[in-house]
Amino acid sequence: MKTSTFRIVPLPTEVAERARRAVKAGAADHAVVIADSPTSYPCRHCLRFARPGERMILFPYAAIPPGHAYSESGPIFVHADACERYSATREYPHELRNGRAFRAYNARYDMIDAEVANGSEPEAIVEKLLQNPETTFVDARSVTRGCFTFRVQRA
Repeated sequence: MKTSTFRIVPLPTEVAERARRAVKAGAADHAVVIADSPTSYPCRHCLRFARPGERMILFPYAAIPPGHAYSESGPIFVHADACERYSATREYPHELRNGRAFRAYNARYDMIDAEVANGSEPEAIVEKLLQNPETTFVDARSVTRGCFTFRVQRA
């Protein structure tokens, strides 16, 4: 097996825990939803799809910090109950191989390239985007909804 030149960075545990506390406190911008499809509710913390019937928290998240031209807040999901953070960071998450777009950013958080995985191997797209020396990180996003999924950095 070829060693990847990248590292998958799932949502930090602190962000997932903060979302769980916020929904318990009744935050207006946090909602509990019940997964009703096996491929529609990807948890950004464990990087697996929720099984139908699992409770998920839907809340806004800004992957690019405010104050930058490409900053945007969009909805993401985490499991309502604690889940283990994705730890196979040298391997692309199996459940999220399809339906992803990849955006490359420089150190100033400017988007400098983007590509959709249309039947391509996502690893090859990530590797290609990281070949540009100006690329600092790549964000994987949902093709259909545009929502942030996870970050990719050089290993």
